[in-house]
Amino acid sequence: MLKIRLARIGKKKKPMYRFIVSENTKDTFGKALEILGHYNPFTKVTEVNKDRILYWISKGAKLSPTVNNMLIDQNVVSGQKVKASKAKQKKKAGEEPAAPAAKVEEASVAAVEPKIEAAAPVEEAVAVKEEPKTDEPKPEASGS
Repeated sequence: MLKIRLARIGKKKKPMYRFIVSENTKDTFGKALEILGHYNPFTKVTEVNKDRILYWISKGAKLSPTVNNMLIDQNVVSGQKVKASKAKQKKKAGEEPAAPAAKVEEASVAAVEPKIEAAAPVEEAVAVKEEPKTDEPKPEASGS
């Protein structure tokens, strides 16, 4: 599947990006089918070849979430922006999220209950096998 995405170029700590079309399994540092434009994050300058982007989209190329949002800003494509990154929530000191804890508690209760039900008949069977009590003391084992 073809994908239009960003490929990083430039020096260390001075990134620049190219809009490229390539196979989605290929590395962005490898050869691309076509370079469609570039983006400088420091100056916020974005230059794209609108005709070629629309051509590749018509051929079935998909857009990465970041490229989709940038092209919507440039009025190259129309549609809604999508969430491009999945940021993790920071935990406050001593607090845990309420929803995951409730899920873990429900799962642990569900996992423990069947074990308790299965263990109950076994304990009854052990209780039935007790030896009858006698008044005679059991002989103690002598050490030597």
